[in-house]
Amino acid sequence: MSLLVLGLSHHSAPVELRERFAYPETAVPGVLARLREAGLAREAVLLSTCNRVELYVATDYPGAEASTALRTFLARDRAVPVPVDHAWYAHQDSRSAEHLFRVASGLDSLVLGETEILGQLKRAYDVALQNGCTGRMLNKLFQAAFSTAKRVRSETGIQRGNTSVASVAVELAEKIFDGLKGREVMVIGAGDTSEKTARALLSRGARSVIVSNRSFDRAAALAKDVGGRAIHFDEWEREFAKLDIIVSSTSAPHYVIDRARLANMLSQRPSRPLLLVDLAVPRDVDPAVKELDNVFLANVDDLQGIADEHVRARQVERARCDVIIQERLERWAGEFLMVCVAPGRLAFE
Repeated sequence: MSLLVLGLSHHSAPVELRERFAYPETAVPGVLARLREAGLAREAVLLSTCNRVELYVATDYPGAEASTALRTFLARDRAVPVPVDHAWYAHQDSRSAEHLFRVASGLDSLVLGETEILGQLKRAYDVALQNGCTGRMLNKLFQAAFSTAKRVRSETGIQRGNTSVASVAVELAEKIFDGLKGREVMVIGAGDTSEKTARALLSRGARSVIVSNRSFDRAAALAKDVGGRAIHFDEWEREFAKLDIIVSSTSAPHYVIDRARLANMLSQRPSRPLLLVDLAVPRDVDPAVKELDNVFLANVDDLQGIADEHVRARQVERARCDVIIQERLERWAGEFLMVCVAPGRLAFE
C-alpha cells in the first residue's frame, strides 16, 4: 500500500484554478466516500482551504498510476474539463509525510509560520475520521504531523512576530497600552487596510470603533461590517477626548492631523497615551506630532519595517524547523511506514 498526496496550492496554481477544485466542508464526506467506492483509496483525507486543495490517500495503486487516476477523478468530480495536470504536485510515501509535516508546521504557507493551517488540517482529519475514511496509515501519519507542528511551535521562533501591517499595528498598540481591553478606536478613512486594522484591534479587546469618512455612506458600510458607529467627517474632532487609538488612511493631499491642531485637542482631554496609526500615502499625520507628550505615531513604513524584520527572523528559524521535521520523519518511518507497504516494495522508492 502506498501513501500519496496530490495537491494544488498557491505555489503551483492561481486562485482561479484552486477555487474550481475547492470543496465546502459539507461536501467532503461525499467525495471521500466516492474515492473509496471507486477503489482509488483505502483511506483518504481532503484538505480544502483558500490557499490549497490537497488529497492524502493510502492506496493500492502504484505512485504514478495513482496520481493520474486521482487527478482524473477530481477533474470529473468538480466538472473541470480542461486538462490542468501541470498545476498538480504529487508526493509518495516518505515525501508525502515530509510535505504534510511542513504544511502542518506552517512552512509551506503563504505567510511563513502561520498557525491557521494547523487548525484547518485538524478539522480536515477529524471530518475524515468521523466518516470512517481513515485507518492505521493516515491516523498514524496525521498524529505524527500534529506532534511535529507542536514541537516546531514550542522549540523554534518560526511563529513569533506578526507579518502584516494590521497585525503589527495591533502588536504596537498592545505594548503601548498594556493590552487593548476597553480601548476606544477611531478609523479615519474606509480603506481595506483600515478595515483590517480595525478588525484586528477589536479581536484583541478594543471596546468599539468609530468610523469617519468623507463619504458617509462608505463610513456607514464599514461601521456596519465591524460593528462600529459611523460619523460625518467634520465631526470626528468631537469624539477625540475619549479616543485611545486613531487609524488614519485617507486620500487627502495634506495632513489631516498636524502638530498645532493635535496640541490644541490634547489640551482639552485628560493626559493619557494616544496612538496614531498613519496608513496613508501621502501621509495623513504630521511627523512632528511625535514631539508631543504621550503621543505615539507609526506610519506605514514603520509598520512594514517591523513586519519585514519579523519575516527575516522567521526565515532564520527555518533551518531549526527542518531539523525537527527530519528527526520526526525518520522516527515515523522507522515505526510505521515500512510495515504498511506491500511485501517486496521499498518504502522510499
